[in-house]
Amino acid sequence: MSAQSTPTLPTKGFKKLWVLIVSILLAVAIAVLVPLIGNNPVKYADINDHFKYGSIGSEPARGIPYWIWKVLPQMFPEYLPDNGKGGYASLGFIYEPGKDLPVGFSQRRVIVDRVGLNCAVCHTGTLRDTPDSPHQVIPAMPANTVNLRGYIQFLGKVALDSRFDPDEMLPQIEAIGGHLNPIQKVIYRYIAIPMTRGALSIQGDRLSFLNRQPEWGPGRVDTFNPYKTLQFNFPMEQLPEKELIGTADFPSVWNQQPREGLQLHWDGDNTSVDERNLSAGLGAGITPTTVDRAGLKRVADWLWELPAPTYPYAVNADLAAKGQQIFTNSCASCHAFGGDRIGKVSPIQEIGTDPHRLNSYTDELLANQNTLFAGYPERFQHFRKTNGYANMPLDGIWLRAPYLHNGSVPTLRDLLETPENRPKEFYRGNDLFDQQNVGFVSNVAQEGDKKYFKFDTQLPGNSNTGHTYGTELSLEDKNALIEYLKKL
Repeated sequence: MSAQSTPTLPTKGFKKLWVLIVSILLAVAIAVLVPLIGNNPVKYADINDHFKYGSIGSEPARGIPYWIWKVLPQMFPEYLPDNGKGGYASLGFIYEPGKDLPVGFSQRRVIVDRVGLNCAVCHTGTLRDTPDSPHQVIPAMPANTVNLRGYIQFLGKVALDSRFDPDEMLPQIEAIGGHLNPIQKVIYRYIAIPMTRGALSIQGDRLSFLNRQPEWGPGRVDTFNPYKTLQFNFPMEQLPEKELIGTADFPSVWNQQPREGLQLHWDGDNTSVDERNLSAGLGAGITPTTVDRAGLKRVADWLWELPAPTYPYAVNADLAAKGQQIFTNSCASCHAFGGDRIGKVSPIQEIGTDPHRLNSYTDELLANQNTLFAGYPERFQHFRKTNGYANMPLDGIWLRAPYLHNGSVPTLRDLLETPENRPKEFYRGNDLFDQQNVGFVSNVAQEGDKKYFKFDTQLPGNSNTGHTYGTELSLEDKNALIEYLKKL
């Protein structure tokens, strides 16, 4: 071969080998990177599990990286009730056997696994028949044990603690089983931990106005004041005292089909079930760009026809028959599907109940709300400012205690008493059912190591006045009406 000879080109076999190597490298890159940069929720085939643990899209914008969320109660128990005994369960969150997350928490991978909230956090509760009975988990009922404000404030406090730092947190994550690979460790050290701390610190600062409110207690939430600052950056330090407190009970969410077109929310500010669902989703952390429409629709379709749970205890049939006649004559127009006033707003001057929740929803908020989902088919169009509270259907009323919009009356029997004869103080958070009075046991301050929340009706937003309908009935007629209400 001469010195001037031309190099030979690669053989066909070498080309095939090169293509194979490149293909393998691409496959490995895809396998590694797609899970990291994807947007993949944990999915559930069973609709009950999907409702309790499935994603509605809250994780990308407001989710907390999984291992940070897991380690927080271990690192900062002093910011939880009972010094963090039971972790997040100390805040009343419901843990089911075999489940990693409590009810109402979902998981999705966005770079790293993240934990967010879904509908069930406010709309799943528990029930016990006797003190020794197991806790029955009931989807779509009000979350009667959940201390949501405690959770919000816990996250704000930990963000200000100097231990919320990679050098402190990563060894703690390792100790609880978070064996992060090298790439994950880099992400957690330089991105996840610093960014989460910053986001929680900002959120805590924006929600610091909660310190000006009375404690919510379990089973309650201020629906729209957090909305004002987190969605629209309202200057909450300038919020007038009149609209500062909007605390109300979590509602039930079963049997939604006959509610379409009624005035929804406690103050009747919307007539669209779909808009109400999206509005609630915003409170849980979704945004117009992150909402999981398929996941949310699956929940909405299930709730559309989900019946209210049937009363599981004995009912006096003869007494209930008499109570049905009383209900038909005195209550049905406002509280039975098909009634003349069902789903319509009764002016505050007529109903006489606490006005704080009504006053917290303002025309200024309304104007801002109507910009939400602009450019999307779901753009809000049905919100309105009202002058009172909506007359609610009573399906499953036995499981919706305490009563009135702000949860200020512990049982149905108490509701049929005049306001001056209703309990001035009682305890919330107990899931032991009171069959005699219809509600949850409310006169027990502590059960074992479990302390219940003392609800004071004298505090702003907690008044138990108003709704005096039925208080003039005789004791016999009250007993009959209560017996019938158990069947709704």
